[in-house]
Amino acid sequence: MIICRSAAEISRMRAASQLVAAVLTELEIAVAPGVTTADLDRLAERLVRDAGAVPAFKGYRGFPATLCASVNDEVIHGIPSATRKLAEGDVVSLDVGVKLDGYFGDSAVTVPVGRVPEATLRLLKVTQQSLERAIAQVKVGGRLSDIGHAVQSHVEANGYSIVREFVGHGIGERLHEDPQIPNYGDPGRGPKLAEGMVLAIEPMVAMGRAETKVLADGWTAVTKDGSLSAHFEHTVAVTKTGPLVLTRRGVTAPAA
Repeated sequence: MIICRSAAEISRMRAASQLVAAVLTELEIAVAPGVTTADLDRLAERLVRDAGAVPAFKGYRGFPATLCASVNDEVIHGIPSATRKLAEGDVVSLDVGVKLDGYFGDSAVTVPVGRVPEATLRLLKVTQQSLERAIAQVKVGGRLSDIGHAVQSHVEANGYSIVREFVGHGIGERLHEDPQIPNYGDPGRGPKLAEGMVLAIEPMVAMGRAETKVLADGWTAVTKDGSLSAHFEHTVAVTKTGPLVLTRRGVTAPAA
């Protein structure tokens, strides 16, 4: 069942989402060669708890950390490790979720570590652009599949592959709610978008082939061919005036 949220609920989700945005800002600053993904996880948990919130991922189905930190060919759900030092030329996906005042926010960015090749920067740029194109489809009366089609058409036009095993999702009083939001498909299909829906849209893109596998830890999804991947995510509300990106830094929300 897809839930439509009131303006008051969206305002509370904005608070959670803006905390996620603030945490990601600090994490991006902290990313540097020699930093471990466990260092980043400790920083994320401290910032979340100091703000009076609860990490959304820690303990979720047994996940052991606050932060998903996925490096290079790791697409999503990378487990932070004290032995995983970031190196010049890496990229790292930082995915953060929090629960604050009963509501969730969720967002992700992929960050270059030091100087990276131009080809890597292009992958990140195209993935982020695909997210923005998807967000532009979030409007009352649109169809759910318009979102995924916007991602797929932009990504594939630029020579990259869409990871299909993982999808975006609704979000609200639970971290994962209906509907599921694939990053591919034909437009004009699926449920109509209605005012008050809140969606976590998250393109996952591979530089090489799309196929993935999950490592022995039961969480970390990597590209089968070892190619680089990128992941960006925003929490977005459907409003009568268009998309409201709750995890955009400095966003405002409608009055309750």
